[in-house]
Amino acid sequence: MIDPTLFGGALTGRMAFRPGAAPLYEPLPPGRHDLGFDEGRDAVLVVPEGLPADAPLPLLVMFHGAGGEANRVLPHFVAHARSRGFLLLAPQSMYATWDIVVGGHGPDLERLDNALATVSRHFRLDPARLALAGFSDGGSYALSLGLTNGDVASHVIGLSAGFMNSFAQAGTPRFFLAHGRSDSQLPIETSAHPHARRLLESGHDLTLQPFDGDHVIVPWVVGRAVAFFLGDEAAKPA
Repeated sequence: MIDPTLFGGALTGRMAFRPGAAPLYEPLPPGRHDLGFDEGRDAVLVVPEGLPADAPLPLLVMFHGAGGEANRVLPHFVAHARSRGFLLLAPQSMYATWDIVVGGHGPDLERLDNALATVSRHFRLDPARLALAGFSDGGSYALSLGLTNGDVASHVIGLSAGFMNSFAQAGTPRFFLAHGRSDSQLPIETSAHPHARRLLESGHDLTLQPFDGDHVIVPWVVGRAVAFFLGDEAAKPA
């Protein structure tokens, strides 16, 4: 278990990062970049070709599932990032899963802040299009962080997420929940459905997208999630 007393203000799940807070430096070239963390598993940034140099850029942060890694989730989003022109950041948990799952906010939140600060030193980010997304435990992490940091995240995407914990709410990000109707690991009746009720009761804009399937990432659902993030009409549930 992680000792949460080691990480001070991170205990509440509040992020220190704010878009536009860092000075702008030379953009990174197109391609895949490890951000150079000395400890633990690195965060990965995908920079598409042809990004405008004079405009704020959308950023989607994608959290992997339990026992996973960046390479397990990046392939589902890379083609969208390249075709639609948004930055794609894939942090990696220090341990088998995210800190909030095994003991409370701590090192993973601190590393996320550092990764976002690094990205913002190279690119001007669009605060109206900054998404936290994730699958399974990563989806739970995205929902929990998004609810607590809705003044930072504009959009929150939970793919087959299990839980949603927050000590406090800030801002009103838009939420996209997708879940398999036959999910054998995290049944939709005890996860997405109560999450949806809670979000609607708290006044959040919600898109709920059930699909026929188990605990998996479905390509057409990812397409709808990206469309939701970028404001397309195609994001409306089937």
